[in-house]
This record gives sequence, C-alpha cells and structure tokens, in this order.
Amino acid sequence: MYHAETWKEKSTLLLSILWPIMVTQLSLYAMNLVDTMMSGRVGTNDLAGVAIGSNLWLPVFTGMNGILLAVTPIIAQLIGRGQKKEITYSVMQALYLAVALAVTVLLIGSIVLKPVLQTMNLEQGVEHIALHYLIGLSLGIIPLFLSNVLRNFFDGQGFTRITMFITVMAVPFNALLNYGFIFGNFGLPALGGIGAGYATAITYWIILLLSILMTFRISSVRNYRIFVEWFKPSLKAWKKQLGIGIPIGLSIFFESSIFSVVTLLMGIMFSAVTVAANQVALSFTTLMFMIPLSISMALTIVVGYSVGGKKLQAAKQYSLMGVLGGVLFLATGAIFLYLFREPIAYLYTEDPKVVAMAGQFFIIAIVYQISDATQAGLQGALRGYTDVKIPFVIALLSYWGIGIPSGYALSAFTDLGPFGLWVGITLGLTCAAIGFFIRLRLVQRRLGQELEYSTVE
Repeated sequence: MYHAETWKEKSTLLLSILWPIMVTQLSLYAMNLVDTMMSGRVGTNDLAGVAIGSNLWLPVFTGMNGILLAVTPIIAQLIGRGQKKEITYSVMQALYLAVALAVTVLLIGSIVLKPVLQTMNLEQGVEHIALHYLIGLSLGIIPLFLSNVLRNFFDGQGFTRITMFITVMAVPFNALLNYGFIFGNFGLPALGGIGAGYATAITYWIILLLSILMTFRISSVRNYRIFVEWFKPSLKAWKKQLGIGIPIGLSIFFESSIFSVVTLLMGIMFSAVTVAANQVALSFTTLMFMIPLSISMALTIVVGYSVGGKKLQAAKQYSLMGVLGGVLFLATGAIFLYLFREPIAYLYTEDPKVVAMAGQFFIIAIVYQISDATQAGLQGALRGYTDVKIPFVIALLSYWGIGIPSGYALSAFTDLGPFGLWVGITLGLTCAAIGFFIRLRLVQRRLGQELEYSTVE
C-alpha cells in the first residue's frame, strides 16, 4: 500500500483493494447460495431446515469472526506506522486465539443446540435437518477460524488478491461436494439438506490448506515467517486483540442476529412456507449486500493505514467515497430487485406459494437495504480508526432495542404478519446508520484536534 495524494489516486487505491475483496465475498456467499438452492430442490422441509440451521450458526460465526477481524486494523496501522516487526507476533497470537474460540463454540454448541431447537416447536422433519446440518458444519469450525485469521493478515497488508484466489479456488469444490452429499452423487450418501453441512465443513478445510500454502509460496508474505517463527501464547496479546475484537464481534453479532432472530420467529409464529419464503428473500438480498460489505472491509484497511500514517484528511475522504459508493450500488440494485423479484424467487424453489410470498418480502427489502449499506460503510470506517466501543453500544440499542421489539410488535399485533418483522429490521438499521454517522464525525473531529495540538507542541 501507499499514501495516495489526489482524489484520483485514492479512488484507484481503494478500488485495487476493493475488487478482490468483492470477488472473495461473492465467492464465499456463493457457497451459502449453493447450499440454499440445492437444498430447496430437495424439498420445502430441507430448505426450511437449512434456513433454521444456517440462521442459528450465522450470528455465532459473524460474531466470532468479528473478534478475529481485529487483526486487519491492527496490521494496517502497524504498516502505516512502519512497525512491520510486530506483525508476525500479532498474527501468531491471533491464530492461538482462533483455536481457543473455536473450541469454546464447539463445547457450548454441544450443550445448547438441541434444547434451543426443541424450544422452537418446529415441524419434526425441519428440526431433524437443522440439527444434523449443524453437526456436519461443526467439523469445519476450527479450520474456518484459522483461515479467517490468515485472511485478515493478508487483507491488512492490502494483499486482498491472495484471499480472492483462495476463495475462488474453493467454490467449485464446494459446489461438487454439495452435489454429492445432497443428492447422493459420486458414490456419496444422499443426505438432502443435511449434506450441505458436511460439504461446507470439508470446503473450510480446503480453504485453510490453501491459506497455509500461500504463507510459504508468496515472497512478500513468506518474509513474516508465519508458522516458522513460533511464540508462546500470551494472555496480554490476547487481551489487546480482544479489546478491539470483542466490540467489533458484538456489533456484527447484534446486526446479523436480527436477521437470524427474524427467521427463528418465522419458524415459531408461521408455517414452513413462510420460513422458506423468508430464507429466499434473505438469501438473495444478502448476496446483494456483499458489495457494500466488501466496501466496508476495504474502508477498514485504507482508513486504518491512513490513520496509522497520520493522514487524517485522506481517512475522511476514503470514508466519504466508500459510504456513498455502497448506497449508490444498492439504490441501483433496488430497481433490478423490484422488476425481477418473482423470477429470482423461482431460482430457489418451484413452490408458487413460496415464490409469491418471497416477492412481497423483496419489496420491503428494497427499503432496508439502503440503510444497511449506509451503516455498513460507516462501521467499516470506524473500525479503521479502531473506534469500536461506542459503535457497539449504538448497534445494541438500534438492533435489539428498536429493531427486534418493533418488528415483533408489528408482526404479532398488526395485520402486517410476517412482513412486520422486516419493517422492524428497517427501523433498526436506519437508527444504526444515524448513530454511526454522528459517531464518525465526532471521532474525525477529535483526532483532527489532537493532531493539530501535537503539531503546535
């Protein structure tokens, strides 16, 4: 990376970092898309079971991955300050921490998973598929967490093409494994939706092996001697990473969990058709959200690098470019979504009832996605400043203090029914976007005053 001077240079640098992240995110989501689409071809119960299972797993994964995401701004700022010698130590400690977090998740999951599913009063077939889908998926949790640390290590240096290459290589493996385990091809058992869990777990192992290989094959990365120079686990180093990572993880958890809670409430309050329609709409709109999410991740890198180099004006300019870019993309995508909402739904299922309901969910999604793009970009910029504690509070209040309660009330006590839950999501995301914007302005003003004061001194 380098410190760009003009707007043109900054946009060029941002795009050079952004497009591989974008391809990576779309590839990662393509794996989930394949799970959902192939499971839907087996039957509505398989689609609903995978929906319940993946929505139980999603907030856990995103929350834990958010903790590990602390590696990105830490490395970006170290490089910006020219302190490259500290990077190897930070990455190795993050790998130790990743294993500890993965083991913790596995232990807790083995205790609470069955009771949680039983309290949801799901149809028996849906509950069975959700449970065994997650059991299969659990076999890949440790490699998933380790590979995410390595991904953040690559991305923090601006080497986003490495993770793009790894993920693109893994996508066809995932598709073939799903085709085998779900439908019983290649001599594998036909497990239906359950097979998607095992296919995804094996794919996570492939991604980890490719990531480790890259640490030895790429010269600019090999110099850091990852997996060559070992250190003892350090609670002090873990504390530093957790101090940044936990607020990030909790913020992401509270955002992603509102979508999961909505799906779980659908399963409790409404039929399997409603759950399936909700999953179809959520699956495709999440695919569209990968672009603003990628912009958010790129902002964390370039803003962190600029802040580390005390280029605060550049950090502000990157923030503006990123947030406006994400909003513009989804505003354009909203037109496409409205015009082709039912044909899109038919890609997931042949059930006309599911398609009709999913089309109605898509109309509401057009509104909430604009707020979602705004809050994502603002959060990415704030992480670049390593300002994470206040944004966590904003996320908690917006998503769980406003989004979920209002959505439940609208769903349970008005004629909106299941659509009321999505209206609640929209309210929560909008409040979060407003809160993050105010916080970003305050952080930028404070750092500008501190830099001006130190220059005078």
